[in-house]
Amino acid sequence: MRIERLSGEIDIRDHLKQLDVDAGGLNILASKARQHLFHLRDMHVGAANILKQDALSVGADLAVPKNTILGKPERVDAILMGTERQLLALCKKEQPQPFGLKAMAAELKRHLKAHTPKQVQIMGVINANEDSFFSGSRFSDTAAVEAIEKMMGEGADIIDIGGVSSRPGSDAVTAQEELRRVKPVIDALYAQKLYEKVRFSIDSYAPEVISYALERGFGIVNDITGLRNDEVCRLSAEYGATAVAMHMQGTPKTMQANPEYGSLLGDISAFFEELLQKAERFGIKEVVLDVGIGFGKTLEHNLALIAQLEHFLALGAPLLVGASRKSMIDQIITTPVEERLPGTLAIHLKAVENGAQIIRCHDVKAHKQALEVARALKNG
Repeated sequence: MRIERLSGEIDIRDHLKQLDVDAGGLNILASKARQHLFHLRDMHVGAANILKQDALSVGADLAVPKNTILGKPERVDAILMGTERQLLALCKKEQPQPFGLKAMAAELKRHLKAHTPKQVQIMGVINANEDSFFSGSRFSDTAAVEAIEKMMGEGADIIDIGGVSSRPGSDAVTAQEELRRVKPVIDALYAQKLYEKVRFSIDSYAPEVISYALERGFGIVNDITGLRNDEVCRLSAEYGATAVAMHMQGTPKTMQANPEYGSLLGDISAFFEELLQKAERFGIKEVVLDVGIGFGKTLEHNLALIAQLEHFLALGAPLLVGASRKSMIDQIITTPVEERLPGTLAIHLKAVENGAQIIRCHDVKAHKQALEVARALKNG
């Protein structure tokens, strides 16, 4: 007999199937294989003491401040740890408990039922303007169509086309000017019926531009303002378009002026919850959530969002991450934008590992290869 240590990142279900484990026991065993961690904030000290004992009774545990057992202070933070099986058992025990533990159990169960997606889509970026931060993504007219066809051949699932730069400090342009920039590209794509071969996304929050694109085969609206405009919601619903809605603090002009959050994950989650409710009211068929890397975030915020991306899976919507060649890489290791592909791949592979379903990038071929190799390694 010999022992082989397995990585905690493997797909345990696939390995159990290879063992020919009984189907009835597969889910039970899989639920025992992974440890989950949850940070519980601003908890009544009475709830913490109850939860500590209940967690221990099911084999889980709760890390609490040292004076919690003495009832001090009145509100505490805690870290809950356990397997899926243990924590689901804990949820049942908290149903009759006071101090908000019943609501906590419901939210915990929602997180436990969320799983990272197996299929990842690549969204290639085409900018029909002259002021986007990465010159390699700027194209116009015929050159844009050639670049799109190249991206399609390299494995892009979605092509995202925009006519306005949203880099930090950029100025807004009129909808008329934006449409003037993207119209030749949209018309060329429509004439060649390329929308039958790949999904197209319009990167805009201007209703006039969005309407023009949706009328000509586009099926996705990529709105950096998070569906703030009701008319954008109406158009998305009318055309049955998927809405990519991003979180941004402030505007592109002001967003990097000392961004602050009371609770990074909590604030963005609350924003997304309201956004999803609004989308449902308008009848939008699908919403993709974008945490907005670099949009009103410091380097620390960006790193935390990538590391804790799994938190947002509980909202039940696909997650998009777009960190392609962004300045957060330069803040980690001084690097010009033209040389940030390796850093981009590192961020995006981690994002996929933590739940991203769509990756928005400038370098489709490199991402296709990296994602295929990462998938093979995980399944190995």
